[in-house]
Amino acid sequence: MKINAVEIKPGNILEYENGLWRVVKTAHTQPGKGGAYMQVELKNLRDGRKNNIRFRSAESVEKVRLDQKDFQFLYAEGDNLVFMDKETYDQVTLPTDLLGDAAAFLQDGMDVVMEMYDDEALSVALPDQIEATIVEADAVVKGQTASSSYKPAILDNGVRVMVPPFISAGTRIVVDVYEREYVRKAD
Repeated sequence: MKINAVEIKPGNILEYENGLWRVVKTAHTQPGKGGAYMQVELKNLRDGRKNNIRFRSAESVEKVRLDQKDFQFLYAEGDNLVFMDKETYDQVTLPTDLLGDAAAFLQDGMDVVMEMYDDEALSVALPDQIEATIVEADAVVKGQTASSSYKPAILDNGVRVMVPPFISAGTRIVVDVYEREYVRKAD
């Protein structure tokens, strides 16, 4: 689907120079002299390269629509992760670096949403929040109550997060996957 350059928004997927690019940032600029243009920061979905491109306002670009499918995480195998399509039960193997830092939060049987383009997996979205158990938490420093004080803790998946002083080892908490922050105590 062709769209005008001024209609480009962050999060859009564009086909540009024979590649698929996700729009990260946009800025519409109208210089005193010359025509207006859109300054667009793009990130390649296949290899992660970033690129800054200027599109003239009158220019049109190809916007791509990705299919979203529900998958279930099965297990990790070396540097790869194995997922199962919840409809067809087909298994898909993807490299761990496709998920980035969020891969540490994957749990067996976790439901994820995969973005596909022509049956090629481009990205995997985990739930925004997951439950995890604290394995190790530092002791509270007495007298530090003037401001909200947080202490470091290590989760059962090895990720380090900052938690409030009342949280101790063995406590189940809810963690924001993408911000790596404590949200609340688990029910």
